[in-house]
Amino acid sequence: MTSRNPARAPRATAARRTQGRLYGIDAARGIALLGMMATHLLPTFESNADLTPTWIGLAFSGRAAALFAVLAGVGLALSTGKEKPLEGGSLAAARRGVALRAVVIAAVGLSLGNLEVNVAVILVHYAVLFLCILPFLGMGLKPLCAWAAGWILGSPVLAYLLRPWLLAAEPPLQLGHNPGWEDLATPGRLLADVFLTGYYPVFQWMSYLLVGLVIGRLALGKALVPVLLLLAGTVVAAAAKALGVTAMESWGGRAALEAVLNAPGYPLDSVLQVNLTGIRQEGSWWWLASAAPHSGTSLDLLHTSGVAAAVIGACLLLERLGEWIDLDLLLPLRGPGAMTLTLYTLHVWVLSGFYLKPLPAGWTEDGMYFAHAATAIIVGTAFVLLKWRGPLEWLGHAATRLGRGQLRLPGLG
Repeated sequence: MTSRNPARAPRATAARRTQGRLYGIDAARGIALLGMMATHLLPTFESNADLTPTWIGLAFSGRAAALFAVLAGVGLALSTGKEKPLEGGSLAAARRGVALRAVVIAAVGLSLGNLEVNVAVILVHYAVLFLCILPFLGMGLKPLCAWAAGWILGSPVLAYLLRPWLLAAEPPLQLGHNPGWEDLATPGRLLADVFLTGYYPVFQWMSYLLVGLVIGRLALGKALVPVLLLLAGTVVAAAAKALGVTAMESWGGRAALEAVLNAPGYPLDSVLQVNLTGIRQEGSWWWLASAAPHSGTSLDLLHTSGVAAAVIGACLLLERLGEWIDLDLLLPLRGPGAMTLTLYTLHVWVLSGFYLKPLPAGWTEDGMYFAHAATAIIVGTAFVLLKWRGPLEWLGHAATRLGRGQLRLPGLG
């Protein structure tokens, strides 16, 4: 008759959780996916005439996409050694795998770019971020923290200086649409848009992947780390947003920017709360004092990174709670979070079918969002329970294994 030592059971459970897949990370991806769907399908302003922010705009705009990017960095850290980064040949193989996976993501993104759709598709920028982060994959926690801090503080200033020069070119080095295959014929314009003048400027968004690498290099299996992520992320997010609002409303920032815009009646206060995309941030250094979503300023990067860290911490804590009560609390979120590339691609493809068309009879914007979200949850949950990969996830995984030398193509040895 064997006996069990109850004092050792929690330790064994923690070991299994650390060695296996972190469901909290998948759940955070699910939140990012559902949040991005919300900003695509639901209004972020009350109407075109009344630009009063909706709760969707206030809650998700800028934050959902940033969470998606931070989680990319977390995933890369987890796949390249976790707390102890890979070295030597293993690191080189991992970099090749990430690069080939980026090629797959870029191909999907460029294909979606050829669709007529009123959505800013993130995948090409996402793929370029994967390539740009390759030199940092072998770094430990301390140098990554230094790089992340420096990038958050420095990249917005350099972008502010470079953007006007790129936009002053003839024609302007900006696409004005999602990157597609035909844009490869004008590489200078494509690269300028992807890195600096487009909707998701890679130059500043590198900050998110660096923050994600920092989070992924932490000992996420330890009990206190998720608590620290939740608390520190909340404090940083609140402080950055408060400083930005104070700069705009109490220190004269918004008045200075309204003078630069010279557009009487323009609701800059509402735009600063929801989305600064489309406004040429030039002519005043006050633009850099904003914490507006999609402004790409240091305060915006800090706020959205803090929100991402807090969400990740909360999801990891819910994972722990679920283990404690023996209930998978995160299943409805981690299902879609485990196959975001496939579900995001399907979401954009379906949206293209409604471009410049009215919704079907009897449908509302709320109903359309519920349909997309429910489909993502049901399909994702089914794939997780069946232990299947999504089709595009399978392709990306195969590309990663090929790059690492773990998969051989027919005829290649």
